[in-house]
Amino acid sequence: MTDFMIRFLICNIYISGTIVIFFTAKYLFKKHLSPRMQYNLWFILLGLLAVPFIPVQPIRLPQFFPHFPEFKNAAKSVNNTVNYKTAEHTNLLNDFAVSVSRKSPSALGIIIFTIWILGISVMVILLIKSLLRLKNFKKSALPLQNKEVIILYQNCLDEMHIKINIPIYCSAFLKSPITSGLFKPCIYLPIHLISEYNSKDMRYILLHELHHCKYRDALANNLMILAVVFYWFNPIIWYALKEMYCDREVACDTSVLKMLDKESYNDYGNSLINFAEKISFTTFPFFSGISSNMRQMKKRIINISSYKKPSLLKNLYSITAFTITAALLTGFAPILSTYASDSNRYDWKISPENISYTDLSSYFNGFEGCFVMYDLKKDLWTIYNMENATLRTSPDSTYKIYAALLGLEENIITPKDSFMPWDNKDYPFELWNKNQNLQSAMQNSVNWYFQSIDKQLGKELISENIHELGYGNENVSGDLSSYWLESSLKISPVEQVKLLTKLHENQLNFSPDNINAVKNSIHISTFENVSLYGKTGTGCVNEQDVNGWFIGYVEISDYTYCFAANIHGKKNATGSNATEIALSILSDILI
Repeated sequence: MTDFMIRFLICNIYISGTIVIFFTAKYLFKKHLSPRMQYNLWFILLGLLAVPFIPVQPIRLPQFFPHFPEFKNAAKSVNNTVNYKTAEHTNLLNDFAVSVSRKSPSALGIIIFTIWILGISVMVILLIKSLLRLKNFKKSALPLQNKEVIILYQNCLDEMHIKINIPIYCSAFLKSPITSGLFKPCIYLPIHLISEYNSKDMRYILLHELHHCKYRDALANNLMILAVVFYWFNPIIWYALKEMYCDREVACDTSVLKMLDKESYNDYGNSLINFAEKISFTTFPFFSGISSNMRQMKKRIINISSYKKPSLLKNLYSITAFTITAALLTGFAPILSTYASDSNRYDWKISPENISYTDLSSYFNGFEGCFVMYDLKKDLWTIYNMENATLRTSPDSTYKIYAALLGLEENIITPKDSFMPWDNKDYPFELWNKNQNLQSAMQNSVNWYFQSIDKQLGKELISENIHELGYGNENVSGDLSSYWLESSLKISPVEQVKLLTKLHENQLNFSPDNINAVKNSIHISTFENVSLYGKTGTGCVNEQDVNGWFIGYVEISDYTYCFAANIHGKKNATGSNATEIALSILSDILI
């Protein structure tokens, strides 16, 4: 949660910049945007304020899983090759994971998050108090009794072609007319306005309030309240919301003016001026009304004095300017998303036609996880759980495939001589406490063997090669001995499969002999026409297995399928369990 808070604060910087761009666009297009269109733009901005809390990803429509009729004759082959494991390679499907320590969230992050939650709590308390005041206020309001005003109100309803029932009340506790209710709108009038009844002014007031009802401005009120609750600390957003309120009143004024003849514009403006000293800005956050502060009132009067009924051409200009501005603002959505701004997510650009989605949840036995498979011949991806498939996580021991490859390329080891002597240190697994070569080190997932390769490579050369490979987030800033163990380096299952495809096709610009040496080191078994290659990985944090991998590829006759299975959990999320899940899936879907 503290990580979210840091990203959320960063998003607020972008949001503040977006608001500046928003005001700039409004200024540039102010002659072309109608007041109503200017107000409608605010809903896009409100939508952007919600983006940091939701994922923003391309929408992909699910497709049916393809059948593989060409493998009917090989129905038992995958199961057989899974079960047919030579003793030499048995440990490739087992785990030898060392626990790493993970520090608790930083004190600063916890403090910031706590302050944010406290601020939200204060805002919620204030809202509850307002709701209680609102409840008491409604209890004290009485249905309108003045017959002249009732007749005038009914005429206004007919004039606006409003058929729904909108009750109207009066209250001694109000100074300004207001509208309340999201689903059942009601209008409340101060008693002093009724006692000082003027048919012309009252008509303008009623038309104004009815337009609030017509455009469901109570919805805007609620959205603005939510924005204030979650962004209570951001003064730029507070200022923007005040401007939105003002634009709403201007838009409502304009809607009224459209119903009036030209000679009545000044009368409507004079009515606002006459009421300016009598009405006050409402303190009820769930209401809409004709009231404004003096600065906003000035803006409204200027709009009324300069108002001209728009021509068809001006309406077209307004729609065009709105579309351009809306497109510009919507383009910021992925930047503002804490989900998308997280570097631990792979931004995969692929045509939906090349992906087949399938529900494999029954295989995962309560684990959160995903499965990714790529058919090299058909250029077709099979995906279960796209969200996790593009989520980058620590590669753990699956990275040893590429650590070995880099060691071979730099001649630290060779295909013919990959021997390394044991340093006589006591390691947690007996199989680690002896001399190793690439075959045994990969089979037994011997950390010290690959750490020795990394030590000889050096961080600078590792970083260069990781960048050239395009390996995940390419971040090797962690300790040289453990950057791939629940540390800085992270990769998504989709990226794992893409790299395995390049490895299989020898598209990594490495020596063919070195590529073959790595392939041989991860070879698990061959039975009849099926060969299985793979590597497990387990992330063990504070003595709990939280991240399990099994990646590899299957060769069946002329077909090759690269795959990756990844699981997460608070415990028992091991490479062995990921392997069991992956092999069950492969055995079933390749029939």
